Amino acid sequence: MSHPSPSSMPLEAPLHFNALITPHRSLPLKGFAVLIGIVAAVNFAAGAYFMAKGAWPVFGFCGLEVLAVWWAFRANYRAARAHETVQLSDNELRVRRVDAKGRAEAVSLQPYWVRVALREAPDTSTRLHLTSHGREVEVASMLSPPERADFARALENALAKLRTAPAETA
Repeated sequence: MSHPSPSSMPLEAPLHFNALITPHRSLPLKGFAVLIGIVAAVNFAAGAYFMAKGAWPVFGFCGLEVLAVWWAFRANYRAARAHETVQLSDNELRVRRVDAKGRAEAVSLQPYWVRVALREAPDTSTRLHLTSHGREVEVASMLSPPERADFARALENALAKLRTAPAETA
């Protein structure tokens, strides 16, 4: 019998910060259905025209084009299953990543020592790193640079509040 690892179990309440980060997809599924319908109709019309002119092999290639567009969007939507959670409790800052295939990995950092660093990357974007006790974790890579900066500020504020909060006595 397998037991869940401590890093995969939910953090104890209260959470001082809880963020779910998902990749942005600009075309909803309904829009995809409309788009694939339009692509199919245009390709069918083009294929029928060429078939009428005697170039019947073109019809098959038009069908392959529709299939290729459908496959590319399907792969894109499958990749959108990936997500990342960042949770801050009294004793732990946990970053949990789930890839598109559902494989999860979690990293726990001590919140009183963690440092938030927004660094310039060679491609002129930014990278957000959390560092503590020699460990470094990149987070929020799915966000745009402005969103990443906002996320860094929000996390820094939550960490500052936690560090300055009076300790509760039992």
